Amino acid sequence: MQRRTFIKNMGLVSGALYVGDILAYTPGPTFKDVRTPLAERHFTSPAIEQAILEFSKKVKNKELAWLFGNCLPNTLDTTVNFTLKNGKEDTYVITGDIDAMWLRDSTAQVWPYLPFMKKDSKLRQLIAGVINRQTAYILQDPYANAFYNDPNKLGKWKDDITDMQPGIHERKWEIDSLCYPIRLAYHYWKETGDTRCFDQDWVGSIKAILKTFREQQRKENLGPYRFQRNTFWATDGIPLEGYGYPVKPVGLICSMFRPSDDATIFPFLIPSNFFAVVSLKQASEMIKSINKDHTTADELMALALEVEQALQKHAVVHHAAFGDIYAYEVNGFGSYNLMDDANVPSLLALPYLDAVRVDDPIYQNTRRFVLSESNPFYFDGSAGKGIGSPHTGFDRIWPIALVAQGLTSQDDDEIRFCIKTLQNTHAGTGFMHESFHKDDPSEFTRSWFAWANTIFAELLWKVYQNNPKLLS
Repeated sequence: MQRRTFIKNMGLVSGALYVGDILAYTPGPTFKDVRTPLAERHFTSPAIEQAILEFSKKVKNKELAWLFGNCLPNTLDTTVNFTLKNGKEDTYVITGDIDAMWLRDSTAQVWPYLPFMKKDSKLRQLIAGVINRQTAYILQDPYANAFYNDPNKLGKWKDDITDMQPGIHERKWEIDSLCYPIRLAYHYWKETGDTRCFDQDWVGSIKAILKTFREQQRKENLGPYRFQRNTFWATDGIPLEGYGYPVKPVGLICSMFRPSDDATIFPFLIPSNFFAVVSLKQASEMIKSINKDHTTADELMALALEVEQALQKHAVVHHAAFGDIYAYEVNGFGSYNLMDDANVPSLLALPYLDAVRVDDPIYQNTRRFVLSESNPFYFDGSAGKGIGSPHTGFDRIWPIALVAQGLTSQDDDEIRFCIKTLQNTHAGTGFMHESFHKDDPSEFTRSWFAWANTIFAELLWKVYQNNPKLLS
């Protein structure tokens, strides 16, 4: 699927227009109208439009208002396909410039909309549809990370050496792919009290997650998953016949790929194991309260506690300059990888995922490490400084990492710096990107990456509500 051309020099006068029952903000003459035209939008939420109008009226920085108006609705405008299937809500969410639905990205893309559901029943239905679609995908293959809308489609990676099925875009095993759907389901339930999504199919998906996590603890054998790809990109394949480098079974869960879709070096990926602890506890609470399945709830909690205890023993290493910090990856034998990757879950984003307290001393030490040049993927240039990823190579900073830095900061100057850097590096497009060059924001990757847009808007909305002076 190709992205529409959004850039139009319309020169509209700043204000609000009523189109039917939709209140629509239009940018002032200084900024181009780059948002998808109303008639071409995939989904429109009055609650989101009202938030855009409120932000534009109250925030004096008109460029931030313009960016917020473009980025907050980008997932709704361009990536969602909502229908009713057998009487149930069903929502397919592409990631942007790739016509496939990632379990991770689809959750993150709609996450900022959760607080608005009470004001917009159709938006609530849309998000319920995401939960239902994710449930179906997990039941199809809990080891896959991305899927097609067409269940018969054979995609680019159909020749990967793994148990590939039609309808699957990619089968890279990532712990966070199974955590994000639980995160969405849990907070949807907490926001709405609606339990209709959490039927026996959903229970089956939770049991599949539990089974998969246990398999990837690799206590008895390597498990059923292996993955190889015919490619010259080292980060796209798994060594040793597709099982990865050895681990010592210590209770942690193996993740063969990072959230960036790059292969891990040591399979015990620490941020994702922290995320798994949170998700298992949330699933346990839901299964017990909604489905009255105390046996499964107890099994989920037992695994959560086991992984949590293993993290306490194996995730912390001592750094000569920063003290005790969390490693990015370990193998249980004593080897570890000290770095952080831009994509979430990351070490930097752990408080955002409710995995650690923001004032946890080890987290604070880790934060100082990952936001320094001691992190091999921290880049500092004339256009900005922040965390990048092997996925995009040297000298490229990710807006998602800058947003994570702002969302987890307790320092006003740091939050202001993150926002200002993001404001200055959209390269005139009005949208965020996957990455930009540290010295030249016009050198960016992925012009249509909806997650980067909505999480940036999430940061702006949080700051607007809690500390609006930082937006001046």
